Amino acid sequence: MKALRFGRHAAIAVIAAGALALTACGSDQVTGAAPAGSQSAGPKVTGTLTGIGSSAQGAAMDAWKTAFAAANQGATVQYSPDGSGAGRKALLDGSAQFGGSDAYLKDEEYASSKTICGPDGALNIPVYISPIAIAFNLPGITELKLDAATVAKIFRGEIATWNDPAIAALNEGVSLPDLKVTPVNRSDDSGTTTNFTDYLAAAAPEVWTDKAAGIWPATLQGENAKGTSGVVKTVTDTPGAVTYADDSAVSGKLGVAQIKVGESFTKISADAAAKAVDAGKAVEGRSANDLSIKLDRKTSIEGAYPIVLVSFHVVCSTYDKQETVDLVKAFENYVVSEEGQQAAADSAKSAPLSSALAEKATKAIESIKVKS
Repeated sequence: MKALRFGRHAAIAVIAAGALALTACGSDQVTGAAPAGSQSAGPKVTGTLTGIGSSAQGAAMDAWKTAFAAANQGATVQYSPDGSGAGRKALLDGSAQFGGSDAYLKDEEYASSKTICGPDGALNIPVYISPIAIAFNLPGITELKLDAATVAKIFRGEIATWNDPAIAALNEGVSLPDLKVTPVNRSDDSGTTTNFTDYLAAAAPEVWTDKAAGIWPATLQGENAKGTSGVVKTVTDTPGAVTYADDSAVSGKLGVAQIKVGESFTKISADAAAKAVDAGKAVEGRSANDLSIKLDRKTSIEGAYPIVLVSFHVVCSTYDKQETVDLVKAFENYVVSEEGQQAAADSAKSAPLSSALAEKATKAIESIKVKS
């Protein structure tokens, strides 16, 4: 893959479809005005598409829903940001037409997807790339330098105060307060948690002895809250608190950590996230059109930010009705287009897909068909 920052120059071709009536299993209010230039090329579709999943995708989904509805009068996308685990479950049990997930399907989930999606199962299509920030509430401090082992100790409760020698050694000249460290984790099954714990397990295995998982280890002490907005609010309201969250949700008085990669520290950014994803590899054992990506959390590439999530739209390779196929393909083609990726970048600070990855995503989307 090339560096994931250039987008894709291609028109969106969609198949015209008649009115479509689907039972909605969750809804989200479409807010804001359609961005300029949101009228995509090609015939329009109508109907209601239901998705459930990643809260990290929230800001991007708001932009995508608004622009898609503006370009396709009579078409609506409903999305409930209930968490990645809920999104994968909804796709697998048929209560949603797509799931938003910050982690690709596990092997057992992929096998299970063949029941509802046909012999090729579900497709994991990357749509949103974003760094996960280590965000903290320390009055007067907006930036700290941390390495993987120190981050792991903070979230395991092994570092009690912010002026601990381990933090001080990495931040010479910074006046660290004698303030209690309060780690805050997600209470729900979260793809953000999966990506964060995957980084810790790979980059600091001597400290982080738990396996990567979407559910936070029950043995660890600390505060918890539901969803991206929940953990950010808790940290914002709690001096000394620290959490991990999609960078797009972090603002206001919260500080953000630089992360040690190789011998230097990397500031969080969309470009730095893109460099880390560029070092990833395809997951083996999936269908030809599946685009699951295994990230290299231990990369030493200068300027790469390894605490990154690649968020997917999990869709079926086959659906029961042509109308559903047309609507899914139309929406997902918009999402991975240069226009859709720029809308997400503008609203959520995400890294646009590279032209190479966008082309693969388009090919995967175009392979979706009606069950035979």
